[in-house]
Amino acid sequence: MFVKTALLVLKKDFAIEVRSREILYTTLLFALSCVLVFSIAFVKEGEPLLDAAAGILWIAVEFAGTLALGKTFERERYAETLRALLLAPAPRAAIYAGKMLGIVLLLSVAEVLLVPLVALLFHAPLLAHPALLVALLAAGTIGFAIVGTLFAAMLVRVRSRDVMLPILLYPMTVPVMIAGVRGTSALLQSPADVASAGMWIGLLASLDVVFLTIALWTFEPLMTE
Repeated sequence: MFVKTALLVLKKDFAIEVRSREILYTTLLFALSCVLVFSIAFVKEGEPLLDAAAGILWIAVEFAGTLALGKTFERERYAETLRALLLAPAPRAAIYAGKMLGIVLLLSVAEVLLVPLVALLFHAPLLAHPALLVALLAAGTIGFAIVGTLFAAMLVRVRSRDVMLPILLYPMTVPVMIAGVRGTSALLQSPADVASAGMWIGLLASLDVVFLTIALWTFEPLMTE
């Protein structure tokens, strides 16, 4: 029942987005704009700032994710869909899981475009170790989406939600961003520090487990209140 409900929520969000493409286009445009602006600032005479690529990649992911979270739950608020979902005879934690998986899927599409663009503009060998990079991005994206989905759902009825979401989200996801940036920087070294990257991936996976446990435990009380 839990898995079926989560997949149904994911399918609903996916079907709506396929028809409108509103959040996808907005998120992609914003993420690509971030990378282009930073490339102008940090690339001088064709030479990028050392280790800038890792930070820019994760900043673009975080900013794009924040925008996607706000847009996703704004749609739910206008249509009163979230209220209907909470009234449905289904596990509320499964509803949270479905929404979180939708954010992960959306950010994964953005990252498919961001990684080659960052590698090109900053002359960074991001694709030298694709398996480790995918593991880093997956673990970091899931951790960000776990926390972001919980806060976005909690703030859906708050009038100043667009201001409150970054204020609450960014401090909580600082460990995820630090681990993601440091792990990516380890892959960009010459030669790549594979052992260090693996350590940061393990840390991200541990954070994901902790964040997910807390989110599943607190989602229903928060939404009930």
